[in-house]
Amino acid sequence: MAKDPGRVLIFDTTLRDGEQSPGASLNLDEKLAIAQQLSRLGVDIIEAGFPFASPGDFDAVQRIATAVGSTDGPIICGLARATKGDIKACAEAVAPAAHKRIHTFLATSDIHLEHKLRKSRAEVLQIVPEMVAYARSLVEDVEFSCEDAGRSEPEFMYEVIEAAINAGASTINIPDTVGYSTPAEFGGLIAGINQHVPNINQAVISVHGHNDLGLAVANFLEAVKHGARQLECTINGIGERAGNASLEELVMALHVRRSYFNPFLGREAANPEPLTAIRTEEIYKTSRLVSNLTGMAVQPNKAIVGANAFAHESGIHQDGVLKNRLTYEIIDARTIGLSDNRISLGKLSGRSAVRARLEELGYTLSGEDLDDAFARFKELADRKREITDRDLEAIVSDHTQQLQAHYQLLGVQVSCGTNLQPTATVTLRTIDGKQRSVASIGTGPVDAVCGALNQLVQVPNELVEFSVKSVTEGIDAMGEVTIRLRQNGRLYSGHAADTDVVVAAAQAFVNALNRLVSSLQSQPLHPQQTPLPVL
Repeated sequence: MAKDPGRVLIFDTTLRDGEQSPGASLNLDEKLAIAQQLSRLGVDIIEAGFPFASPGDFDAVQRIATAVGSTDGPIICGLARATKGDIKACAEAVAPAAHKRIHTFLATSDIHLEHKLRKSRAEVLQIVPEMVAYARSLVEDVEFSCEDAGRSEPEFMYEVIEAAINAGASTINIPDTVGYSTPAEFGGLIAGINQHVPNINQAVISVHGHNDLGLAVANFLEAVKHGARQLECTINGIGERAGNASLEELVMALHVRRSYFNPFLGREAANPEPLTAIRTEEIYKTSRLVSNLTGMAVQPNKAIVGANAFAHESGIHQDGVLKNRLTYEIIDARTIGLSDNRISLGKLSGRSAVRARLEELGYTLSGEDLDDAFARFKELADRKREITDRDLEAIVSDHTQQLQAHYQLLGVQVSCGTNLQPTATVTLRTIDGKQRSVASIGTGPVDAVCGALNQLVQVPNELVEFSVKSVTEGIDAMGEVTIRLRQNGRLYSGHAADTDVVVAAAQAFVNALNRLVSSLQSQPLHPQQTPLPVL
């Protein structure tokens, strides 16, 4: 992609770095749904995964490259360590895409060289051009990252970057891997690269950063002022530890303040063109989709997409907004696709209306998937007078999480009340078609249900989170349940919704168990694989 000072590229890593959030692992169908919505959103590059990590990751990247990587679609990118095995697997995975990229990386900080890689600077300077050149022999578009750039010695990093560009890298990524930098430092780092790397004009400078100090977005915006033209970010800011720089916050900052960030200082138009190609009206639905499929709720006070982002409680604020919204709002909610005009569907609504509304929300279903979702819609419509967008999202989220399930919930019956011992009877169907039922007691109906499920499945786990919230308002609202299980230090999330919160809890627990079992059965491509990289 040509380097354009008037354009900032958006590199979305929700499906790679974002999926590394504890408990946020996604199945193949969920990844495809998110990738398709990211394409509608207009991101320039989708980092679809780390193909060498496991057969599942390889398949997901390849399927996304096939389904989303059309001629007029985004670049499909895969991550690879600076080794031939990683790079070859990455090239094979992204091969079906019309526009493909290999993103390879190697650490440049002394602390990583000494304690993780156990390599000298001289060895790194030899490895980088060799591996970049190998990647360039497989694809035309190669990105190289200096892992832990924020703590690297600048002069050494300049040498590495120059060597990578000479070997064929057209994008150079500068990651603040541990979220240590401040805006002034990070902006200075980008400025230094522009000044001291002789061939930097042959590459796009990219930035990647984590939010450990809450500064990721501020760091990126400062980097843009100093010449960075690609931002690596995630939907809702999800990712390792405290997360990544948030895509929606970066895009809207560049949109609202585009005169300030316009690179052509001194000849700014009164209303300059946007710096990104993002279709901002798709932001809200993308945020909801990622939240639903990962089971990671968006905090109410989250900028841009939080439930309170456009709410006004103060009387002074309410009075001002009623007179003129600009008094206390710098963004029109409609700009991000949020509108008070929510079409409600009911039990008389047809299949076509449901499909059309799902497509507006970012879900493309056909065949059996649409049949199953419509059947669930009709079932819910018999219990609720109106079905809202949030209800539809919950229906599709539940359906997606049940695909390729090892266990299917067939029935839940509970008995509880004053002076009664809470008891649950649960029936499951296994992947081989067998049915089993068991009864269990507990401190409450949900505890009894979870106890029965653990007896049936016999997979050791620890329940570390149980949360329930209302999907919509009203006495007939669906209850949305998130459950997280832990085994051997890893978290597995399950998410479900139903008008009966006990049933929702049972389904969420089964979804989490299915993720856990799938993880235990998946094998890495390489027996000595390293942990997933953070960058």
